[in-house]
Amino acid sequence: MWAPDCINRNGKYYFYFPTTPKDSTNGKGFTIGVAVADQPTGPFVPQPLPIKNVRGIDPNVFIDKDGQPYLYWSQGNIYGAKLQASMLELATEPQVLGALPEKGLKEGPYLFERNGIYYLTYPHVANKTERLEYAMGTTPLGPFKFAGVLMDESPTGCWTNHHSITQFKNQWYLFYHHNDLSPGFDKNRSIRVDSLFFNPDGTIRKVQPTLRGVGLTDAKRPIQLDRYSQLSSRGATIAFLDTLNKFQGWQTALAGGTGWVTYNRVDFGRPPLKTVVVRAQAATAATLQLRLDGASGPVLARVAIAPGKGWQEVKAVVTGFKPGVHNLFAAPTGRAPVAVDWVRFE
Repeated sequence: MWAPDCINRNGKYYFYFPTTPKDSTNGKGFTIGVAVADQPTGPFVPQPLPIKNVRGIDPNVFIDKDGQPYLYWSQGNIYGAKLQASMLELATEPQVLGALPEKGLKEGPYLFERNGIYYLTYPHVANKTERLEYAMGTTPLGPFKFAGVLMDESPTGCWTNHHSITQFKNQWYLFYHHNDLSPGFDKNRSIRVDSLFFNPDGTIRKVQPTLRGVGLTDAKRPIQLDRYSQLSSRGATIAFLDTLNKFQGWQTALAGGTGWVTYNRVDFGRPPLKTVVVRAQAATAATLQLRLDGASGPVLARVAIAPGKGWQEVKAVVTGFKPGVHNLFAAPTGRAPVAVDWVRFE
């Protein structure tokens, strides 16, 4: 099943999904079906027939502040229409949501509203792979004006990038997918999430994809630096710990003098943490320096790593503890490179 959507209305959960019905009396190809349940986990009971006059895939449902529901989908173009209150039938004829780029595949629409502006977001193959674009309008069905790119093409070549956007506790988030766990087959997708921000004029700031994601990380638990917030443009790479068993996770390789990594929003708590444990590897003797809140922030600890071929857990004294939530910055202090699996404070 490709790209379904689900929404709650009046105590019922409506699950919209692409389908190719066995009965082709009304034509062949993808249509949109609806299944209904009393709980978000189901069981969902599908309606006998797909929604009339809807041809396409990737359904998205939006309910406006006045209670009017809308359905969006893709089939070459992006389409939209009002839904009836029953959520099972269209209330208006489908219309093409225009003023979008004409060349290249467009699919996976997702519409949301903020401060009276309606944002129509969608993946678009403008070059070789999908990037996320958006258009802005003053009504749920437009007219929409193309506004720009909210996430560039994947730098690692993942072909698809479908998404959704939501607000939680005054922060907006972009959920999207990638082929992190299956770089050789991008249809086995893993979920990513990053914070999304707006400019004063309502346009969306381009989201830089991270492996860090969102939320707080407890300093007393292993901090996977490969899930970085920022990575130096030179001298820093992410690689599998074991290329024969990729589910063991990743390592962060930092070159001396150029490589660094930042991991945002680490919760160090209030009681002072006295030691740090780093699982690391270095071919020659090296020192990993940990700082708070950036390259010029206070030094938290210096970890001396003995040379060796295998991974080792190295302890060091925390010399610059500060309570609360901080960003963690890590970089070698000399010319010797260091590979890091994780960092944990005690």
